[in-house]
Amino acid sequence: MADIASELSTACGQAFEAIGLEAKLGMVRRSDRPDLADFQCNGAMAAAKAARRNPREIAGELVEKLSGHPAIADITVAGPGFLNIKVTEELLAGRVQGVRESEFAGADQSADTKTIVIDFGGPNVAKPMHVGHLRSAVIGDTLKRLCRFLGHTVIGDAHLGDWGLQMGQLIVGLSEEQPDLPYFDVGNEGPFPAESPVTIEDLARLYPLASGKSKSDEAYRELCQKATAELQAGRAGYRALLKHFIDVSVKALKVDYDRLNVSFDLWKGESDADPFVAPMVTDLKDRGIAEESDGAWIIRVARDTDKGKTEMPPFILVNSRGGVGYHTTDLATIFDRAQNIKPDTMLYVVDQRQALHFQQVFRASEKAGYFPEAGLEHIGFGTVNGDDGKPFKTRDGGTVRLSDLNRMALEEAEKRISEANLSDDLSEEEVRDIGLKIALAATRFSDLQNTRTTDYKFDLERFTSFEGKTGPYLLYAAVRIKALLRRAKGEGNAAGAIRIVSDTERKLAMQMDGFNTALEQAFEKRMPHFLCEHIYNLAQAFSAFYAAHPIAAEKDAELRASRLGLCEAVLNQLETGLDILGIKTPERM
Repeated sequence: MADIASELSTACGQAFEAIGLEAKLGMVRRSDRPDLADFQCNGAMAAAKAARRNPREIAGELVEKLSGHPAIADITVAGPGFLNIKVTEELLAGRVQGVRESEFAGADQSADTKTIVIDFGGPNVAKPMHVGHLRSAVIGDTLKRLCRFLGHTVIGDAHLGDWGLQMGQLIVGLSEEQPDLPYFDVGNEGPFPAESPVTIEDLARLYPLASGKSKSDEAYRELCQKATAELQAGRAGYRALLKHFIDVSVKALKVDYDRLNVSFDLWKGESDADPFVAPMVTDLKDRGIAEESDGAWIIRVARDTDKGKTEMPPFILVNSRGGVGYHTTDLATIFDRAQNIKPDTMLYVVDQRQALHFQQVFRASEKAGYFPEAGLEHIGFGTVNGDDGKPFKTRDGGTVRLSDLNRMALEEAEKRISEANLSDDLSEEEVRDIGLKIALAATRFSDLQNTRTTDYKFDLERFTSFEGKTGPYLLYAAVRIKALLRRAKGEGNAAGAIRIVSDTERKLAMQMDGFNTALEQAFEKRMPHFLCEHIYNLAQAFSAFYAAHPIAAEKDAELRASRLGLCEAVLNQLETGLDILGIKTPERM
């Protein structure tokens, strides 16, 4: 269901061809002056320059060709040669009917579908998630939902941090507390107990203790480094412990992610890339792509086109101690995905401060021939800040845990419910469910409505408001429509054929027609705020329509049925858009 601008562009292109000019000049877009016209075409200006003709004359010929077109109510020449187009009420009514009946609420699915891997999340095993994980989670999950909605095959991967020094620190810390566990017996090759010897609370306690001691005690640090090396070399007991660490961590991580309505198809980590590392390193050495430098093995990724800028440092494949880091495991992960998933594109939803790292990794992948750089995208984002404009912290200067942020959002949502007297006639279970949905809408929309690459200030009081550009405002709009439709149904009134008879109805129909464009922009630019903007404007257009006209109480039966049909269309598109944003809509509020 292409939008009206596309339909008019085709018609205008044919008119240009009919007078001997190129069809591409017929591009139509929304009018800069919606008070004067719905759409405009500026092609006559460009055509006049190429054809050395007067643009108003060309525009006049186009008006003759397009007059009488069934979609066009009025077409006039404005200024030096612009075409102003107003579409028919019948066309708008048909578009709204399409939105009302469509599974995709008036949007098109992509003609060229792809397989896309989205790498987002990036939590570390044994460490509680913090506010810094929020943006990766909600942006990545929304892009996953958006891509699937458009018809693409999408695989979302959490990509856990489970392969660094922190694993060795946990192993040593646990060995000091429970030295008799079978995992620490060098000669024990298993099998090992199925039940984990530690809980997530144990890991959360052990890690900071071991990490702190490692920083101040050189001998202890060496023990941790040795344990890490033995883990990565395949020591059976340590590998069994790693699995326990991952399992209990993932179980805890899912609680926080579930609150944000975020899920993953794969819970792979850096450790899953390990089987590919050794053969990959050998391959890169053998082909001369990696070279030795001061005892390390590197891949030079600087290019002549970088000149004039600071030269890009080399990709460290193997360090001088013989170890591998994030560069290598990320490259091995690309190799793994290329071989076993065969995607067209891989998106990395990670803080934009990691831009240099991903440039190096993507260039190394291209140079190695593992996966083309053009198919690898770093979807960088800004930070979540506090009142001071710096990354959001607790009052004592500590990092805000994601679980605490989720709790704070729920408490603020429940406070709003109480203040607005929304809990009347609702059970305790319903109030809790509504509170969770308001908190979810507040948290996700407050993040997603911002241009992805910018920072934003975290303000729960503003985010949970039922007024302004907020998630709860959108929920309230959807719930109001549901209540209106329930009331109409209870009174025996049903939706019917749609007619567009007023300015507010016209504006509402025009807003619904922009859904497809908003989705395309959000997808092409990997920026969900385009969809947020559309949905917010849709809710506002509905609010104006609701304020201007009686709907369920309309006396004229045909007009009442038409307006109820309009409400059904708005609700379909609003809930569809909210679902793509990962926001759940309650039935009542």
